[in-house]
Amino acid sequence: MSLASQALPLVGVAIGAVVSLAVSAVNERTRWRRQQSVRWDERRLNAYAEYAHTVKELVNRYRGLAVARGLTTGSTQLEPTDAVLEELAAAETHRSALAEALWLLGDVESNTAAVKLNHALWHLEWLARGIPTSGNATWSEAYLEFRKAREDFLKAARCDLGVRGTQITHDVPWPPPWHPSNGTGADVP
Repeated sequence: MSLASQALPLVGVAIGAVVSLAVSAVNERTRWRRQQSVRWDERRLNAYAEYAHTVKELVNRYRGLAVARGLTTGSTQLEPTDAVLEELAAAETHRSALAEALWLLGDVESNTAAVKLNHALWHLEWLARGIPTSGNATWSEAYLEFRKAREDFLKAARCDLGVRGTQITHDVPWPPPWHPSNGTGADVP
């Protein structure tokens, strides 16, 4: 038996082992990347959802203050007592803490939309608390600005999460036809 005929099977086994090792390494790396992607997607989804929910809760509270001040109509008045203002301050601190997760996990478009949402939220807060602003916007105008900023934030978050479609809902008139403020541009949540 020649040396070449003895070496060829050994070379074949060695090449097979190297190819098997390379394929296993590539498969393992792909699996790891997929797991990391799912892990961060879940965290981004939770960060976006919790932030959006907290902002909505704050707006509803500010709306209650605005009702109490006569800036808008609604069934829930919220008198600006010390306890209420302390609760709002705590909720704002919580919102700010949630924003940190957005800055860490979100993309540039979502983070920019979150900043614009914050500005719209703070505009409503200032109006509800009677803090002077440089513009002459009414509560209804500021609320429409907020709704637009919130929609833009949700669209950016959906895009970052890879949710298909650019539209969240089909256009639906606001307020609904049955609402007494229909046609007045009132800010019903």
